[in-house]
Amino acid sequence: MGLGGEAMTKFEADYQVSFGYNCGDYNAAGLTGVSKGVNIPWKNSKIQRTSSFSCLSGAALSANATLANTNILNGLIGEEILPVWDSPNSFRRVPSSPTLSKLDMLSSSLQSSISNLSCSPSYHSDSLVNDSYSFKPMSAPSRSEGFLGAMELQVAGGAAGEDRVQAVCSEENGSLFCAIYDGFNGRDAADFLAGTFYDTITQNLNAGGPFPYILDGNNNEINRSEFDNMLEDSSHFQQGILDSLHRALNQAENDFLHMVEQEMDDRPDLVSVGSCVLVVLLQGNNLYTLNLGDSRAILATYGESDDIKGEKELIAVQLTDSHTVDNEIEKARVLCEHPDDPKTIVMGRVKGKLKVTRAFGVGYLKKENLNDALMGILRIRDLKSPPYISTEPSLNVHKISKDDHFVVVASDGLFDFFSNLEVVMLVHSCILNDPSADPAKFLLEQLVARAAKNAGFSMEELMNIPAGRRRKYHDDVTVMVIILGTNQRTLKASTWI
Repeated sequence: MGLGGEAMTKFEADYQVSFGYNCGDYNAAGLTGVSKGVNIPWKNSKIQRTSSFSCLSGAALSANATLANTNILNGLIGEEILPVWDSPNSFRRVPSSPTLSKLDMLSSSLQSSISNLSCSPSYHSDSLVNDSYSFKPMSAPSRSEGFLGAMELQVAGGAAGEDRVQAVCSEENGSLFCAIYDGFNGRDAADFLAGTFYDTITQNLNAGGPFPYILDGNNNEINRSEFDNMLEDSSHFQQGILDSLHRALNQAENDFLHMVEQEMDDRPDLVSVGSCVLVVLLQGNNLYTLNLGDSRAILATYGESDDIKGEKELIAVQLTDSHTVDNEIEKARVLCEHPDDPKTIVMGRVKGKLKVTRAFGVGYLKKENLNDALMGILRIRDLKSPPYISTEPSLNVHKISKDDHFVVVASDGLFDFFSNLEVVMLVHSCILNDPSADPAKFLLEQLVARAAKNAGFSMEELMNIPAGRRRKYHDDVTVMVIILGTNQRTLKASTWI
């Protein structure tokens, strides 16, 4: 079953999101019979060497019945911004920073500029305090200052239940941005992130990090060479990217909670809406991750040689931290931060409400005035020492090696059924058995099969249960698989022009 080909699975209609992308030269890839799209070659060999991935597939399956974005910011997010980004069944080409003008409108709607909202982030890390690229108010970048200087982007993504998925590729520099926003108590926070967070990150990377030095002037070959060298060798440069991601998250959080405060009189439910956040940024040989909550990025890499066979074994390395009360380190941190509140964790949940300990939004667990907007049993009566949910992300950079094979980026619904190693071995077997297969869809098929077996149903019976009722058997699930390295697989890309 190709990424855009004719061999569709029996559950094709149930995939809310399904897309694929293939990098590299058309002739080298040996692509034939491409359906619903074409492969787009790199513009020159120098740029091709900066890419550390060969293809990407993504798929998402819903279980929750949820309303679409419910008119936050007077419908701006749902009606004007998200349609620019969403392309659930294929990649399509857009100008760099396609929602930039909408961000200006967003700032106006919030009655303050975006940069002013985030000059004093709610959460700080030591690296931010001492960062030589300290945050300063910034003007909006020009359209030539898009994703790491790219003029044009390939985008894909969409929604499945309360999950949001987004992928952005720049062919000009071989960069890849992947994000999963796993919403809860509604999809508003995930929709807000899907509509704004990529551009917020881009603004911080270009104006608050090391990129103005690299991307100034005409971005000539000398600057590009310096850029490549810094990516490979400079820990200072890498920290600048991580700090920019951190600043962007603080900015998005402040923007969202400000919006909630503006609209909570009409929509008090907004104070309880939140989202887990997972961002993967692949640039050169460096893979950066930012996460809040329990979504995961899993690296499949070859470890030490087996003593008997002398062959390297494929192992699973989790690149992200799990921010839940089931993580004893996280649980201890939360309890330590609230020593005078004996009800910090009740029945395995923070304040009896959430299993995740870090998340975007969910303002009623962070601010007293947002908690006060709730009525009756929904309001937390003993909010002694907020915030109880942190927005301090886990940040990581991994330098890709020749032993690294692929990365699986997924919401927590996948890991309700499979361990990290099981996920890696399933993808590996999928690739070995059928080089043109779609590993993201394959993982979802395996999940449905296991969920059906656990419930005593056939796969067809389970999939016939309507969204909402099906949540009893599995969660919304979003998966992306990034094949690393420059060796081309034979696959059918669904890159729409």
